[in-house]
Amino acid sequence: MRNIVEEVSGEGLEKLLGERVTLFCLNYIYTGKLIGVNASCVLLEAASIVYETGELTDKKWKDAQPLPNQWYVQLNAIESFGILKP
Repeated sequence: MRNIVEEVSGEGLEKLLGERVTLFCLNYIYTGKLIGVNASCVLLEAASIVYETGELTDKKWKDAQPLPNQWYVQLNAIESFGILKP
């Protein structure tokens, strides 16, 4: 039996545009407001790199360092993503 994957417009990262997202990547965790998505990368505003999460249910990251400007993350580095922190 073969499974067929159907691409649905407006799903995945596109659905989260305008939201504060968390991106679990190959080496780091990034968080910020998702303001752009294209075929190769995403663009975060008010972005931070998370060095230590603490409890994932906590309201704040244990150690998140703000990045100086808008920040691009390559799609091929993202392992998982979602809305995790306020």
